[in-house]
Amino acid sequence: MAKNAEKTEKYSGKVLICSGGRFESQANAQIRESIMAGWAEVFGEENVIAANINGAAASIQYLRPTIVFAIGSYLPESTYFGEVCREARKVGAATVFWATEDPYEQDASYRITDEFDVVFSCERWGSNFYTRPNVWHLPLAACPKLHYRPINETTERTIDVLFCGVAFTNRKDIVRGLLPTLRNLNIKIVGPGWGELGVGFSDARLEKEQLVQFYQHSKIVLNLGRSLSFENKRFMISPSTPGPRTYEAAAAGAMQIFHEDTYEIRRYYTKDEIPSFSNKRDFDRLLDVYLENGALRLETTKKAQARTMSEHTYGHRIREALDILNKGGFLP
Repeated sequence: MAKNAEKTEKYSGKVLICSGGRFESQANAQIRESIMAGWAEVFGEENVIAANINGAAASIQYLRPTIVFAIGSYLPESTYFGEVCREARKVGAATVFWATEDPYEQDASYRITDEFDVVFSCERWGSNFYTRPNVWHLPLAACPKLHYRPINETTERTIDVLFCGVAFTNRKDIVRGLLPTLRNLNIKIVGPGWGELGVGFSDARLEKEQLVQFYQHSKIVLNLGRSLSFENKRFMISPSTPGPRTYEAAAAGAMQIFHEDTYEIRRYYTKDEIPSFSNKRDFDRLLDVYLENGALRLETTKKAQARTMSEHTYGHRIREALDILNKGGFLP
């Protein structure tokens, strides 16, 4: 009963969400939409307003929000946050930045360190490298509205192993190590840079709905982290927190096998919800367990989806953020 009450509770006030620098990626745009849905779940849709960062200062003067919540990348010099925070202070609004690109831009974090009351970082290890107080770790999540799909037990899963994402160097290294096994399976490895590896590999880009359909027709979905850093040379921070695709895929009903560099995944999912591997021997063992055992895959998929919907949606993250803001005295 307490959880249901939490989900329906609404807060008073208005939230202005600002992002959308000139070079914002489509992935960031989708995360912004997901975060907005999380705020709307808590404050009500009528009290959550989005503004491009370039026009956010003027919007603050007119809307007089309770919270100004900036999200995304702090890297582009064309995206200036100082004016937004100054206008927010004039109307007594709390200023919050959720860094959704950590740790890949960490060297540029000086651009927000003196502007916002609170900084949330999507990266647990990277959150330790901010040279300011009031920094908390807040991982990304799934959006029920965008990502959840009921699990159809009758759908035929014809793809043995699926991966979708850009062929970053670390991902190619992992997949090359698995090739002796993958060559004997019906695989679909999709994303810019994969086509050169031959049959089963493609450079295509998938839209969100296409990806969900592939999830629903795949026995196993590989979860491989990213290694591309834009400004991360000072401390060379290695990512530890699972990326948003982990939660999104689980919500969509994908059976995932997670490539594990750290044990961080176990803060969010058990090995019975998302099993993990760190080498080819472990990967082969997991294939032996799951590939031809449809009942076990279904059970595992249901557990991961249930965990996601009960603990790892953007509504959960926003409530966690509000709890921190309340306890820290940042809200009226």
